[in-house]
Amino acid sequence: MREYKAYHYELARLKEATPLMQYQKGEPFENWQEKAREKLIELLGLPTERCEPQFQLEYEKAQGNYTEYRFTVQTEEGYVVPCHLLVPAGKVGKTPLAVCLMGHGSGMHLALGLAKSEKDQQLLDEWPHRAMAPRAVREGRCALVIEARAFGESSDKGYGTSCTEAAKTALLMGRTLQGERVWDVMRVLDAVAVHFPQVDMTDIVCTGNSGGGTATFYLACLDERITAAAPSCSICSFEGSIAAMPHCLCNHIPGIRKYFEMGDLAGLIAPRILVVAAGEKDDIFPIESTRQNFEKIQKLYDVAGAGDRCALVIGEQGHYNYADLLWSKMHQMGVK
Repeated sequence: MREYKAYHYELARLKEATPLMQYQKGEPFENWQEKAREKLIELLGLPTERCEPQFQLEYEKAQGNYTEYRFTVQTEEGYVVPCHLLVPAGKVGKTPLAVCLMGHGSGMHLALGLAKSEKDQQLLDEWPHRAMAPRAVREGRCALVIEARAFGESSDKGYGTSCTEAAKTALLMGRTLQGERVWDVMRVLDAVAVHFPQVDMTDIVCTGNSGGGTATFYLACLDERITAAAPSCSICSFEGSIAAMPHCLCNHIPGIRKYFEMGDLAGLIAPRILVVAAGEKDDIFPIESTRQNFEKIQKLYDVAGAGDRCALVIGEQGHYNYADLLWSKMHQMGVK
């Protein structure tokens, strides 16, 4: 009997297609980076108009080994992003920053190690890696936590996720939810630079797991203020992950595989530090596709003369934020 399976047809087309803007041997690397970055901005549908940030500090609290600042920033006219900044206690002078980006979950409070429900508490007890911000403080850094669009306080119910309708509506306007998330982080960093002089904006690590890792990656591709990117369980080939199995719509960027595989885009981060973490048993970002993708990343870093500034670290578990591996490798690579 003849089969009529559209998805299999589309996947086969994707696998056969050569990305049109992948780096070509002999091309001046910086020229390629400039063209590729412009195309990525276009594909992400990044907002183009800046607005007054209307920064508002909601509170300042001493929390043991750090001071917590809760504040909001307007990143687009009429859209406000809630944020938290943890500043280590007892530091003199400027302190480097870690941007901690949450993936799909109940909200950014998990990155702070806070529970809003019994389920949250269970998650934090079983998966303490979710508390990225206190961990960054232990590394001697300020920790910036931002509520991603359609997550947590930004979701329809103020808790959990509501990506699908937001992502679909953004697509109707030639934008993407992923691009909007990246834009929000960039504009919040602008505000942090102005309102928190104790933060060293010349030394910024960005890290996140799953959807937070994806946002980390795209942010580092576009914002050269990120000096080291450390995404976990998110940097795999489109062919091996996003196109190969069900994923949230917010992971899908229209037209991106026509021009790039994910490994190609890592060339936009070079020569800055990139440490990719992966799980041996991750079933949605498969390890073999991740390894193959990293081979492309390594080659691009070699072209950039920065072959020792990218690394792949592999944990024994599944879809997990391998913070210990990431921070250890970054320290080995000179991140303090």
